[in-house]
Amino acid sequence: GNRGVMNMAAFFRKQWVGVKGSPETMSLTVDAPFSEDRMGLGIIITNDKIGVTKETQISANYSYMIDMTTGTLSFGLGAGLVATNTAWSDLIVLDPGDEFMLIDSKVFVVPSFSFGTYYSGQNYFAGFSIPKLIGYRFDFDKNKYVLNNNMSDYYYLFNTGYLFDLSSNLKFFPSALIVFSPKDKILFDINAHFRVMERLWLGASYRNDRSISGMFQFQVNDQIKVAYTYDFDFAKLKTFSSGSHEVMLRYEFRYRVEAVSPL
Repeated sequence: GNRGVMNMAAFFRKQWVGVKGSPETMSLTVDAPFSEDRMGLGIIITNDKIGVTKETQISANYSYMIDMTTGTLSFGLGAGLVATNTAWSDLIVLDPGDEFMLIDSKVFVVPSFSFGTYYSGQNYFAGFSIPKLIGYRFDFDKNKYVLNNNMSDYYYLFNTGYLFDLSSNLKFFPSALIVFSPKDKILFDINAHFRVMERLWLGASYRNDRSISGMFQFQVNDQIKVAYTYDFDFAKLKTFSSGSHEVMLRYEFRYRVEAVSPL
């Protein structure tokens, strides 16, 4: 609800083009403010395909916004379901004795919960979130997923950015995303955009000594925005992959109609 109007956005990402079974992600998000912009409601539908595993997640989200002197502070909660299926029989196995490789697994459904907080001012924003509050793992002996809730498995996300006014038609927007988990190394994205005449965004992103991205956004009109990102891998993966592609289409339900006042 922080955009102030109802909006819908669709995303498609094809990762590591050229690598068989590489990840594909499709997402649809819808959210809107309610109760004089004090609350927000939203839904996120995501479909992931990685190798022979398919996962679909549907999540409902709620936020409460507090108007502060210099900006808005929001608290959000998400709850949903994740349906996952792995087609083991599509794999080529060296040892036919691995019986679980010879049959398709069932469709398993597990719950998911998330939490986040977000502050935004006129030129600054900062956010913190835990996108997965319940962990689970596949138990091959029981042939099902079991809950495995361990705080050391959590991922903690922090992102922030600041908008600099360079001129009336040019703005500079650096931002950063940091991901931390006690069991993994720290991941980070360093981003920078130039915004031209509130219509065109051009930028780049650097990620963990692994890839660099070029980003493009264009505001077609008051309702429609399109975006494209290309990731170039310069780590060992570059030998096998020609990069990753992501596209976005957003529609905002805001209208501006010029009319003569009847008064």
